[in-house]
Amino acid sequence: MTIEEARQGRPGGDAPTVDALTIGRRIRHLRTARKMTLDDLAAAVDRAPSQLSMIETGKREPKLSLLQAIARALGVTIDAVLEAEPLDDRTSMEIALERAMRGPTFHALGITPFRIGRSVPDEALAALLSLQREIERLTDERSATPEEARRANVDLRHLMRRQDNYFPELEAQARQILDAVDHPGGPLTQRTASDIAAHLGFSLHYVADLPASTRSVADLRHGRLYLSSTVPAKGDSRTAVLQALASRILGHSEPRSYADFLRQRVETNYLTGALLVPEAHAAPFLRDAKERRAISIEDLRDAYSVSYETAAHRFTNLATEHLGIRVHFLKVHESGTITKAYENDDVNFPADRLGSIEGQLCCRRWTSRVVFDIPDKFNPYYQYTDTGQGTFWCTARVEASSEGAHSVSVGVRFDDTKWFIGRETANRGISRHSVEVCCRRPPAELEGAWRDQAWPNVRTPRTLLATLPSGSFPGVDTTDLYEFLDAHAPRAEA
Repeated sequence: MTIEEARQGRPGGDAPTVDALTIGRRIRHLRTARKMTLDDLAAAVDRAPSQLSMIETGKREPKLSLLQAIARALGVTIDAVLEAEPLDDRTSMEIALERAMRGPTFHALGITPFRIGRSVPDEALAALLSLQREIERLTDERSATPEEARRANVDLRHLMRRQDNYFPELEAQARQILDAVDHPGGPLTQRTASDIAAHLGFSLHYVADLPASTRSVADLRHGRLYLSSTVPAKGDSRTAVLQALASRILGHSEPRSYADFLRQRVETNYLTGALLVPEAHAAPFLRDAKERRAISIEDLRDAYSVSYETAAHRFTNLATEHLGIRVHFLKVHESGTITKAYENDDVNFPADRLGSIEGQLCCRRWTSRVVFDIPDKFNPYYQYTDTGQGTFWCTARVEASSEGAHSVSVGVRFDDTKWFIGRETANRGISRHSVEVCCRRPPAELEGAWRDQAWPNVRTPRTLLATLPSGSFPGVDTTDLYEFLDAHAPRAEA
């Protein structure tokens, strides 16, 4: 049993949350108050001093049985150890600063966490906390407008992770619609898309003057669905029809908030994918591929005549539920900005203080960025990436869009690579984005030479303006910028 489970099992379980850091500091305070050394306590509970040191510094969460042993050795009740309230002002400041050092603000500034000894004056702790709060205030001030969008994205991603990106109610609705039009399985044809429209009471009308800001317009009074008569070169006419019909199938009404709008968009895209790649046929297809150790996003794409992005999305819907494989998905703009993200495999994507991933810069060493520099655009790119969270394998492709090129990648932990085509790749990378500054700041020499001498015009897609990370030039990869300037700067003649 963990600390959190123990707390929830106590009366008043809705009390302030207690975490490993708070518990560790309380244990240390009680130990020192009793004039016990770390070795004394370790001997009393039959544990190594190094293990107790990890607990006291909040780096390891103890089991309930060990907490009970520690409480007995200290001559207190378990409630005294699990108390969430701080012991004194000094301890409160130390805990607050340790939490801050482990957070994204210190990481982004490249500040290495340090041990807070008793010799550090209270005034110094207070000053550091004040500076940290001011930095966060300024950051929040600069990103106040998109805060609602960021929070909505975070909440939705948490929901998707809890459900392993699989929504049985949407799968059931797709199945009912396909059964109603007697779809035999396999790729969904344009004729079947029209049959679905007719089943829902709509006739399709392709026009040349569709409003530029719309993908389709439904005339609910007359049962007419208007779509553009011009299909983009990389487009899919079936998708436009199904996305327009999905909102009617789902009974969507006018969104009352950005969170409603975002949820409706995700549901629409999910249902469209479930119609294009039906679960009843795709799940056996993928299970067979797993048995042959030959899972391939390209094969799923080709089997159902969909885009690579649709196939990648659909794989993430079905992978954990039907294959027992945890995955992550990334869509990254050529500027390096993350536009879509999903994970349930413990990969650690860059995030802002609110936890939002969309709008952050993807690590330059991650597969989703490296693939842009690969000359071969006809075959998928595979790469193993060593990270602070373990080794991950990814497959990625670059696709064109109206707002520039995007990479789409799907990845898994190293242990699950055995099920995929491309596992033999020799391509490797190292990313420390989750635990260090890594590539989030340019090399010091480049930054010193160009920081005050550069003024770029960002190319990030306008659709990301609501979720851009804050910074000197939001959405700009400053390392790329400074490297470009450095490479093209005139050189002094010898």
